[in-house]
Amino acid sequence: MVTGNWSLVTEKLSTIHYQLSTAINEVILNNPILSSTLLLTILLMVGLLFFIRGSVKDRTKEVKLISWEPEESLSLQLQAYFAGRAYNLADADRSQNQFAFEGWVRPSWFLAIFLTCLAALGLLCLSLVLSFLYPSIGNIFLSLTLIAPGAGIFYWQKAGRWERVLLKVDTLSGPDQSPRPLLTITAHRDELRQIQQQLPLKPLAEEMKLSH
Repeated sequence: MVTGNWSLVTEKLSTIHYQLSTAINEVILNNPILSSTLLLTILLMVGLLFFIRGSVKDRTKEVKLISWEPEESLSLQLQAYFAGRAYNLADADRSQNQFAFEGWVRPSWFLAIFLTCLAALGLLCLSLVLSFLYPSIGNIFLSLTLIAPGAGIFYWQKAGRWERVLLKVDTLSGPDQSPRPLLTITAHRDELRQIQQQLPLKPLAEEMKLSH
């Protein structure tokens, strides 16, 4: 009895597979333009998925920054910067001039809405192509756009995190033999960009090229 039922199931699955393969072949042969469009749309959707995942990827980097400011003045500016960014001093090794700051990074409303709109647009394009290929069930494909808010929710849940900034202060002799503060900072790429924009700091490699 079990063997007979299994044979019946296998026969039905084979029939469904044959019908599905025939339908796909007919679509490809009769609608080559739509088939090519579907392939490109799927590739774009794959790229969109990687883009959404990349929005919450850890992008921690280490850079060496140098300043013309005296160390005392730069220290006060650094304290004001981290206080303004809601970072707290989590650890300090003053003998090695190493410091660790921690702060909560909030997700961006703009980026959450932007990712949701991108996902909605991509799913709409995919559903339109599928509805042209299969007009009898086109309305079902249009409902795919309802999952677009999941992109914004995914970003919002993953982007909010505790950020840690590691700072080490050294001294480097300038061209005129005067000591200059050299900072080694390990932080998220966006945080490093903010530090360089708001503080009088330049990448060490760039300054070395200018000095030569």
